[in-house]
Amino acid sequence: MYEKNRIKFLEKMQGMAMPKGFKAAKKAAIEALCSGNYQHEARSAIEVKNLLATGEVSAEFVADLLRQSRGSDHSSSPHHRASSIDVHVVYSRGWYIKFYFIDPDTFFISVHQ
Repeated sequence: MYEKNRIKFLEKMQGMAMPKGFKAAKKAAIEALCSGNYQHEARSAIEVKNLLATGEVSAEFVADLLRQSRGSDHSSSPHHRASSIDVHVVYSRGWYIKFYFIDPDTFFISVHQ
């Protein structure tokens, strides 16, 4: 419920300063992982789809995957509940990492092979 209300609020906002593009998103996600300032989106099958949330992989491991990724490993699309929010997908070294930003937070949706 909290997340839905926050997304509705953000959709009404103009000119939010959220990272755009691969380099900015990569840098912001790595900073969030290294500082511990990130959250996980609630979802079904979290034990399979978000190994970061379950503790099976560490934030340091995911940050290293992102550091090794390239622009060709990245895609983005609008969030299904809030089209003003870009969802970033990085597929690197056999790992799938999906995340988005709601200033000042970083939300990880999926981290799995």
